[in-house]
Amino acid sequence: MTLEELLAFAGRNPMLSMALAGITLALAYTEINRLVRGFKSLRPAELTALVNRDNALVVDLRPIAEFEKGHIPGSKSVQMSQFDPENKQLAAARSLPVVLVCKTGQTANGAAKRLKKAGFEQVYVLEGGIGAWQQADLPLKRGRG
Repeated sequence: MTLEELLAFAGRNPMLSMALAGITLALAYTEINRLVRGFKSLRPAELTALVNRDNALVVDLRPIAEFEKGHIPGSKSVQMSQFDPENKQLAAARSLPVVLVCKTGQTANGAAKRLKKAGFEQVYVLEGGIGAWQQADLPLKRGRG
């Protein structure tokens, strides 16, 4: 396809052209934002490897009732309302990788930004939250700990 043909197509289909431009801009914004935010997203298998290899601290930010229904084995429950980078559990893990987990991955992003701002160097978020963990058919532990 030549540039002339592409421009002619865009002229004949302005709505499609605008939609394509909008999607392209949204994708570019998302990727740039992901690169500059200072923390990384992990898939469930990557989280398992990080815990096994580097003894990562997994922090579950969901309400305690949800945590007790099922959480990643070895994870610690820290309520978002009580989340503080200077918390004893967190401050002691400043040199370890810290992985934040919530229901869908959105709440954990805000907490990850706070940890990075407080000087934590290895901060991760479980992409897709606990739902992604369950979809990967990985085990959950019930109860408090």
